[in-house]
Amino acid sequence: MEAGVQQKKAEQAKDIIAPLAEQLKDSSKGLQRHREIGKLVDDQTEEVRAKLRDAIEALLKKMYDNEASDIDIGGPGCDNNIWYRIHGDKSPDKKAPEFTLTETDFLLHNLIMPKQREHLFENRNLDFSYSLSGSDSIAGAKRFRADMYFDLEHLALNMRKIDNVIRPFKGLNLHPEIAKALSLKYYKYGLTLVTGITGSGKSSTLDTVIDANNRTVDSHIVIIASPVELVHQPKKSVVRHREVGRDVRSFKDGAIQALRQDPDIIVVGELRDPETIMTALEITDSGHKTFGTLHTSSAMESIERILGEVPVNEQNRVRTRLADVLTCVISQKLVPSLDGKRVLAKEVLVVTSPVKAAIRNNNVNEIYQMLMEGSERGMNTMEQDLKRLYEEGKISKEVAINNANNKKRVKQLITENQL
Repeated sequence: MEAGVQQKKAEQAKDIIAPLAEQLKDSSKGLQRHREIGKLVDDQTEEVRAKLRDAIEALLKKMYDNEASDIDIGGPGCDNNIWYRIHGDKSPDKKAPEFTLTETDFLLHNLIMPKQREHLFENRNLDFSYSLSGSDSIAGAKRFRADMYFDLEHLALNMRKIDNVIRPFKGLNLHPEIAKALSLKYYKYGLTLVTGITGSGKSSTLDTVIDANNRTVDSHIVIIASPVELVHQPKKSVVRHREVGRDVRSFKDGAIQALRQDPDIIVVGELRDPETIMTALEITDSGHKTFGTLHTSSAMESIERILGEVPVNEQNRVRTRLADVLTCVISQKLVPSLDGKRVLAKEVLVVTSPVKAAIRNNNVNEIYQMLMEGSERGMNTMEQDLKRLYEEGKISKEVAINNANNKKRVKQLITENQL
């Protein structure tokens, strides 16, 4: 998208917003001001609103040219600039048009519906999905995961580009034992966790696993997400997408309702609270194959996070149930590679009988040694995988050390190899 086109669409939007902004009461502050902006926007014709959307969509389309993963717009924190995250680094685009705080307030209100706006006002935050105008199909749409929030009483927005291209399963470089654990063909039930910090590629990995099952097994897959990101076209499986807040009230409700929908695989997009965690354990225990994500950086931390989310008097019961249903944990990071991009580093745990015993007996600290010694079953620590990437010439020694969960251990592994 050329800068001239962006500028033209921005100027059109500015011309529309200027007379609308003059209608705002000087005394309006905070939510009252935003309610006024929302009403002014909703009162416009669809043609006018489309021109306002064009200004934002021109900026979104640029993400497909500059290989950006994220865009940030609005609020004092952006200093009137448009910011892109490209290969992990976020910086302002000096060629993009600049917008005042009032202009971005109008532009962002124009992206959402009245019901979404009320949710935003009530919770001071709104998660939603957004598709570029003109998409011919749901599955083929250029989609974004959006988070709108307040920054010093002005609206701010982050959008993450959803990659419609599903990465091949072989690209995950998983051991055959792990591949079997992830497939409904070989494991009819069990809980698999894909974990990592924000931006670690959890969703992409989970989509690859879902796609592999969709292509190879006759089944019914129910995906509960907030928001729905990549839309899977049914191949050998029926695939349902249920977005929290739009199609279902909560992750917990979606998971419980899924049990009455004859599912084989249930994907709970994020295990974000004790209720959802307990529900995921219960639906897995009822004989379903379940996938979920956690914001944790290692397999051991993932297990401890689940146990830490429940009351002390419930932990023994949950520990036993988790030991019974947990099948696999993949904890991952996207680390800077020598070619200026990013590469996947992962820790993989298969829940063998010794691992089950460690969880059940509250000896989670023993699992790290099992990870280190479990290569025949496809297991490895994050440190071992970072060492592999370093030896393959994909990352630097510094990157390996900086991204390790146990820096001392990765230094030992690299040093041992050099002796």
